[in-house]
Amino acid sequence: MPTESTKADEIALALEDEIVSGAIEPGTVLRQEQLSERFGVSRTPVREALRRLAALGLVSFVPNRGVRVRALSREELREAFLVRAELEGLATELAASRMTPADLQALDEAERRFSELTIELRRRSRGGGEPDPALFAEWMRANHAFHDVIYAAANAPLIARLAKSARRTFMGQTVWSGKAELDELYAKNDLQHRAIREALAAGSAAGARTLAREHVLASGDLIEAVLDQVGGAERRPLVLRELA
Repeated sequence: MPTESTKADEIALALEDEIVSGAIEPGTVLRQEQLSERFGVSRTPVREALRRLAALGLVSFVPNRGVRVRALSREELREAFLVRAELEGLATELAASRMTPADLQALDEAERRFSELTIELRRRSRGGGEPDPALFAEWMRANHAFHDVIYAAANAPLIARLAKSARRTFMGQTVWSGKAELDELYAKNDLQHRAIREALAAGSAAGARTLAREHVLASGDLIEAVLDQVGGAERRPLVLRELA
């Protein structure tokens, strides 16, 4: 029998995925009674799930109004990228001396899949068509997979946990646009992944750390440029926070 804690984990994960993908937009109020009915549980695991989402910065408790899905301020977004850049650099530095041939093969496969999806995403984005949430979600998963190989090789669970928590805060706000900045961002992500892979293959700890840190910070700079054009970080749901 699943425990209430297990149920809370399942509910939190389901809601997090929906917030991340934009299915639940910033500003949406999450009501406990509706969630209890949806998931077929009492309010106890629902309340615990919402507290976990609040700890991740994805929702906030509003007195007398329930729980509201948050949109990051520009300052929070910038700070999240700074934190992620340092953690990502540290994890990648540690991984450089610990990568096995199997790890490098897994990284190659992850890089190849990410590159394929980046090409398709850029093609559709430049075409000015309607957003394809499924494609973008797959692209994000491929991006996660690349970095997750590095986290696993680093064998530093605390750093990995903190880095993954930081990257969650980049999600939930995405732009689908043919703007040059976004096309540049997609292309740069792909090239930087390759450079990080080469540094890791060469066992260059300092080089890998620098490249990983620059990778995250460059994404942050471009995202801010895009937000300047679309009118700020809280205009509309995006999935821009997880592009690094």
